[in-house]
Amino acid sequence: MKLTDVRALVTGGSSGIGFEISRQLKERGAEVVLCGRDEAKAIEAAKSIGAHGLRADVSIEADAVALVKKTIELLPDYNVLVNNAGFGSFGPLVDLDLGEMQRIMATNVFGAMVAARESARHFISRKRGNIINISSSAGVRGFAGGTAYVASKFALSGMTECWRAELRKHDIRVMQINPSEVQTDFYRGRPFSDRKLRAAEIAQAALSMLEMDDRGFITDLSVWATNPD
Repeated sequence: MKLTDVRALVTGGSSGIGFEISRQLKERGAEVVLCGRDEAKAIEAAKSIGAHGLRADVSIEADAVALVKKTIELLPDYNVLVNNAGFGSFGPLVDLDLGEMQRIMATNVFGAMVAARESARHFISRKRGNIINISSSAGVRGFAGGTAYVASKFALSGMTECWRAELRKHDIRVMQINPSEVQTDFYRGRPFSDRKLRAAEIAQAALSMLEMDDRGFITDLSVWATNPD
């Protein structure tokens, strides 16, 4: 599709990967709604790139439903959902707090599902649409200390495959990006080489997926730093 035809909702769009996807889409002529849990931050981020900014906590079903409804009001030709909202915490199984894991699943899994459900209903009625789920290399392979985050990303990967099977017949492309470590606030406080990925590389991947002619689509795209050490 032409990026000038993109009418996108980017969840978790007030910073990091979500903001960079929003910024690059706007730069290429798309219309964008971005959301975040902090209303002031979302509005400020949106204003800086000429997008629409909304407050929403996608872990709350009513918020996610209202978010998609408002997006359709702002962008009647709404045709791209970028499920980017997510967070994680890390630690060994023996120290894992159930409440923390439930909070991670509520955003990374249930929030993505509700946003996709509401968007898919709109896309089906228009016989076209695109869903890009921002997963992680943690959704491909587990690691010590990653139980909660890895579980959420494996779940997102599984949902992506299910939605793809269901929605393909409606000309809706369901795609997934699996970034390795990216230099964002998500990894604040952890040791980082400046040779690791930036949000810009993940945004470029998202735009390249959308730019392919609608007759085809990239199902999954993993992005790794060339030499992060």
